[in-house]
Amino acid sequence: MTLPAATLDHVVINARDDMDRAADVYRRLGFTLTERGYHSLGSMNHLAMFGTDYLELIAIPKGATSGRMDLLNYPFGLNGLVFGSEDSAVTYEALAKAGLPFDPPVEFTRPVKVGAEDHDARFRTVRMKAGVVPYGRIYYCHHFTRDLVWRDEWRHHANGTVAVVRALIVEPDPAAASKLYADMFGSDAVRDIRNGKSVVIGNSRFDIVTEAELVAQVGAAAAPAAEGRKAYMAGLTFRTTSLDKAARALQAGQIAGVTTTPGRVLVPASSAINAVLEFVE
Repeated sequence: MTLPAATLDHVVINARDDMDRAADVYRRLGFTLTERGYHSLGSMNHLAMFGTDYLELIAIPKGATSGRMDLLNYPFGLNGLVFGSEDSAVTYEALAKAGLPFDPPVEFTRPVKVGAEDHDARFRTVRMKAGVVPYGRIYYCHHFTRDLVWRDEWRHHANGTVAVVRALIVEPDPAAASKLYADMFGSDAVRDIRNGKSVVIGNSRFDIVTEAELVAQVGAAAAPAAEGRKAYMAGLTFRTTSLDKAARALQAGQIAGVTTTPGRVLVPASSAINAVLEFVE
């Protein structure tokens, strides 16, 4: 049996029902955002497109009574880690044969304007069953219309970001939490790191660490509010073409609490919708 290949498609910041705030914050962080899009499932989004992956801000309209109401049940911040799939039917079949807890594919659309023309971007997702992991949503995304998503005019950012390097996940028992990914991608995808495990996802990685290790890496002041959770998605590392460029963009955006040390620029979670952000070259 061939397991699905581990590739990163995108990461998701949940804005619940406050997209205006989230979009303002991420623009001031130096990201170029696509126009607001509206999914046929009832959610809305903005994207920050990079080379082969992207950041998604997702929310529902204020006052909504139907659609993606589940987004209100998740805290603000990093809430989704999404793998790429070239064929969602094949991906789901392989996951099902491996006995992994995923729901059947769901297809949806989102209108996209390119120049003066209107188009429909089409997607199909294969989502991990609810409640399997306590820290957020894990799923695969199959793009039928990649040309409507990865467009060069959306890939240029004032902070110089070109890729997602890693996502940080807090888990009390990283070894136990990493077993799911070993089952999904093979044991070679999982390796030991200090106080945790790292899952290699294409050119990126997901680091699953203890809360003490998160604080050791970013400091208590920069860490996200756990809000009573023992396990949560904590933050993202972005590759930038220039740390100086990233620092200037953050200064221009009047982002509070930014710290610069050799080799990285750190944005506290309190300034980035409850997700600590790190920029590296």
